[in-house]
Amino acid sequence: MDLTFADIEAIIEDEIPDAEATISRMRGDHDDDHLAATVVSPAFEGKRLVQQHQLVYDALDEHMTEEIHALELSTYTPEEYEEHA
Repeated sequence: MDLTFADIEAIIEDEIPDAEATISRMRGDHDDDHLAATVVSPAFEGKRLVQQHQLVYDALDEHMTEEIHALELSTYTPEEYEEHA
């Protein structure tokens, strides 16, 4: 995989307003292209979970098919993240 975790975080943060993204490897014996992402953004407010995830997939665009083959997503509004933490 040519993208670093920091690259992926920057792509998401550049595309989704006021987003904070954290990327890590999925747990278990997976290849480097199987990742987990936690994304917090007020842009998720009022959106269903599938819509929140679509925003992240749209932000990553062609990287989702070329360099990232699996992405486990956790998306939160800032308020939800505070409750979750």
